[in-house]
Amino acid sequence: MNSIIIKNVQAVSNHELELINQYTRRPFTADEIYTFSVMLCDNEIDRDFERFDTEALKTLSQLFLGKTGIFDHNMKTGNQAARIYDTMVETDSSKKTSYGEPYTRVVAKAYLPRCEKNNDLIMEIESGMKKEVSVGCAVAQRICSICGADHTFVGCNHKKGKTYTVKGTKTVCSTILCHPTDAYEWSFVAVPAQPKAGVIKMFKHKKGAMHLEQILKSMQEAEDGLFLTSEEIETIIGHMEQMKEMAACGKAYREDVSRNVIKLCGLAQPLISADVMKRVTENMSLEDLKIFEKAFRAKAEEIMPLRSQLAGIPVKESATGKQNQAFKI
Repeated sequence: MNSIIIKNVQAVSNHELELINQYTRRPFTADEIYTFSVMLCDNEIDRDFERFDTEALKTLSQLFLGKTGIFDHNMKTGNQAARIYDTMVETDSSKKTSYGEPYTRVVAKAYLPRCEKNNDLIMEIESGMKKEVSVGCAVAQRICSICGADHTFVGCNHKKGKTYTVKGTKTVCSTILCHPTDAYEWSFVAVPAQPKAGVIKMFKHKKGAMHLEQILKSMQEAEDGLFLTSEEIETIIGHMEQMKEMAACGKAYREDVSRNVIKLCGLAQPLISADVMKRVTENMSLEDLKIFEKAFRAKAEEIMPLRSQLAGIPVKESATGKQNQAFKI
């Protein structure tokens, strides 16, 4: 999903100046402003076998209004280069995507002030050296194009980029990005000599922070790094605290099972000392400990029946006045 600067805007109309001056602290004239148009994103399958649906592009066109253009997704103030002042969604019905839908793209108009600092950047844009851009955004749903599973919550067995036969037609599996919730920035990136340069996408559930499974999946899929929001970091920390608590409970349970194994071993196999059995249990898995506990318990009950003192008293004893025999020492 390569995004490119598609043309330069030679003349700035009065209407465009009004749009631009919404973002400036003082009114700028046409001579003070340099503008250009850029294709931000489209509905074609990208190099990660992901694509936006048409409704997502419409939403993104609004979310990107006023967003800053930076370099290489480096979110530092000094990297701010331009700002988007207008966007539009363009559909070319004569052109089809690889999966057969009309080609649709989001085109934005951006501006930067004409000044000595920006002369080099303007020259690079004019000469085509600064040509490709990519976007950083968040979406609420990531749908499998084969089965419709929402990867935001659940996974499926289909692999992105693999070809499947659906209703007799061979289809390349891709992830459909739906319901954008935020647009962070757009960046000038390196020319195609850098193979991993492309659209950066970040995913977040629109009703709160991401699930840990979703964050880990995004981290595994990220090739050039991943930006995490404060909510996502809080989610990871929260799950780590839960995992620590669960680990403590699991450790206590394992220790309890180990003690039972050592105690029952003393009854079932008295020739094995408690110290030896303790060393053995330290290297055993929980499942193995449970198996040993069950086996030693069965053996111990053969040797010394583990019968409660309050077990049922035969009725005939009660009838003969011997109902208290079970309690005599």
